[in-house]
Amino acid sequence: MTAGETRTLRVGALTRVEGEGALHLRIDGDTVTEARLEIYEPPRFFEAFLRGRGHTEPPDITSRVCGICPVAYQMSACRAVEDACGVTVGGQLAALRRLLYCGEWIESQVLHICLLHAPDFLGCRDATELARAHRPHIERGLRLKQAGNAVMELLGGRAVHPVNVRLGGFHRVPGRTELHPLRERLLRAREDAWETVLWVSSFDFPDAETEADLLALAEPGRYAVESGTPTVLPYGAAAPSHAFAVRDFTRHVAEEQVPHSTALHSRLDGRRHLTGPLARYAVSGRLLSPLAREAARAAGLPAPGDGGQVCRNPFRSIVVRAVEALYAVDEAVRLIDAYEPPARPHVEVPARPGTGHGATEAPRGILYHRYTLAADGAVTDARLIPPTAQNQGAIEDDLRRLVQRTIRPDGLPDDAELIRLCERAVRNHDPCISCSAHFLRLSVERG
Repeated sequence: MTAGETRTLRVGALTRVEGEGALHLRIDGDTVTEARLEIYEPPRFFEAFLRGRGHTEPPDITSRVCGICPVAYQMSACRAVEDACGVTVGGQLAALRRLLYCGEWIESQVLHICLLHAPDFLGCRDATELARAHRPHIERGLRLKQAGNAVMELLGGRAVHPVNVRLGGFHRVPGRTELHPLRERLLRAREDAWETVLWVSSFDFPDAETEADLLALAEPGRYAVESGTPTVLPYGAAAPSHAFAVRDFTRHVAEEQVPHSTALHSRLDGRRHLTGPLARYAVSGRLLSPLAREAARAAGLPAPGDGGQVCRNPFRSIVVRAVEALYAVDEAVRLIDAYEPPARPHVEVPARPGTGHGATEAPRGILYHRYTLAADGAVTDARLIPPTAQNQGAIEDDLRRLVQRTIRPDGLPDDAELIRLCERAVRNHDPCISCSAHFLRLSVERG
């Protein structure tokens, strides 16, 4: 590529991400001038067709937004509607919700680690090729994912779009003896999760750093999953600087439409931000279980919370996800051991007028819901802010800086090498656009 030459690369369809998206890069001379993650999947309009529905319906309706993390949508919806109605769910019902969420964390994180992301580090085109070359690791990952599915099935009624969740708790809660076989399965899964951490920590990680503020929920005394307070770790800082109430989420996280994406882009107090595993680990990693902290040390992750180094390398997010999967298994065992069946499977949530807010930690980051209810409980307004919409700006910045670093005095790498690098950069963040399995289409324009 010569001085003054313009080069445009377009990846027409990303592979090994959940959904339909494309990449567009423009390079003028020796400068990357544009990097876009183009999400072209049609708008879903969930916020629009929630209006007019009864206040008990959002958990079931919004779970259909995503087949990989339906529990995240159900729990955020429940928290928001219950907040509007002035109801707090506690005790064993809250513990069962956390247990169900642990099942989703296990199955979702392991799906990404073993089938979508690991091929990038091992020179494989896809999960099928990876399974041929590394069969024991994939079989272990599938066992671990099945353990997460088993949690979902027992508590949620089925592994995809659970049907047992309702406002105030569950339609039915299990007896103690029903959880015994699940506990034994999780104990075996804990060994698989530990081995998965060690496996992914052996990968070669390119040097990279995301230059974005980190945003995650934080909760006193435990790693935030199904509840917490939004907490900010600014870029360049080693400790969180401030937190704000969930009800103030949209005062800090502002969305805007961009021409190249059907998903809105978000900024945190006017700055680029990232939510998800790197943010959670940086904000609350010290609150992981002892076993998960030990695994993190064995994997070479920095110990957070002591004013030291923060892991900001998005390529190492696969290690943090593996540690979180181990934590979810460990936490699920703890919750089962402490379980006592509640007197009732749910508390009543009578309708009343008002606005409620809810946020939980989906595997990919903070998922925020807001609902306004009329006196009869009808939803008059709904707002959903998923993690991928928040992360798009950081993903595009990662792309721009990574490609910029590849520019050599004799020009750029060839198109195939650039495509591999860019797709890897996107898959670091596991963008939830919905499953995609088709091959790449690339168009290249040279001036």
